[in-house]
Amino acid sequence: MKITPISFDSLGVRSMATFVETPDVSILIDPGVALAPNRYGRPPHPIEVKLMMHYWREIVARAKKADIMIVTHYHYDHYNPEAPEIYKGKQVFLKDWKNKINLSQTKRSQYFLKKLGDLPGSIEPAEGKELKIGGTHLKFSPLGIPHGPDDKLGCLVMTVVESGGHKFIHTSDVEGATVKSQRDFIIDEAPDTLIIDGPLTWLGLHSKSMCEIVQASKIKHFIVDHHFLRDPRWKEKMTDVYEMAEKRGTKVQCVAEYLGKDIVMYEPFRKKLFEEHPALPMEGEDAPWRVKG
Repeated sequence: MKITPISFDSLGVRSMATFVETPDVSILIDPGVALAPNRYGRPPHPIEVKLMMHYWREIVARAKKADIMIVTHYHYDHYNPEAPEIYKGKQVFLKDWKNKINLSQTKRSQYFLKKLGDLPGSIEPAEGKELKIGGTHLKFSPLGIPHGPDDKLGCLVMTVVESGGHKFIHTSDVEGATVKSQRDFIIDEAPDTLIIDGPLTWLGLHSKSMCEIVQASKIKHFIVDHHFLRDPRWKEKMTDVYEMAEKRGTKVQCVAEYLGKDIVMYEPFRKKLFEEHPALPMEGEDAPWRVKG
């Protein structure tokens, strides 16, 4: 099994787009990328916009190769409702659009379904589904896994791919897995590779739950990214995880480190970015980080 993170926060954009290949099937999880519309009183810098468009082109290229496409929830950094054509002919699994969904995501999902029309080969709600494709086992978390520490932002789907004796989990936006149902699903599935959304540290969330996951499992690659990488001090805020990982033989990295790339954190340093690279901000309804719906 080959796991290729495409675009993530440690690579300079808001995204969790991931491409998974097994001998039997190619799977694209969360084909979306976005930028914070405003941080420190500033819109996205043109450097950020250029990078976002670079990763969007990569997502589109991977979509062409994918057999299955998955949208874990309806936040714009996880899908692009204005690009339904990338789902043409694909087997599509979406976060359930009728159950365990808040008002905002209900509206977005209905808009998205209208845009998709009959382009995909099939569309199914993902929660609780399992399927075998040759020697590959694809499984989704049950209904009601919350986005973050509660369901105010709705619920989401975690994805499990197992092939050739290896198991991978993509958590989507669990924000550090501080909720028991999030942790239990990960621990019970016992992956050897995990891509997990780290906590929102500015809301007081911490890394204790991630430490518990490492302690209770046999994860070889613990890859933490997304919300956590919007905090410049993310590494020093998970020293307990590093310590537990060393005891357990687990390698802890962000996506950039996993790929052997430099960590790019434009969003938390946007003020400095504008100071060092003065540029007129892009404005208007056609700005590429804006989507309708």
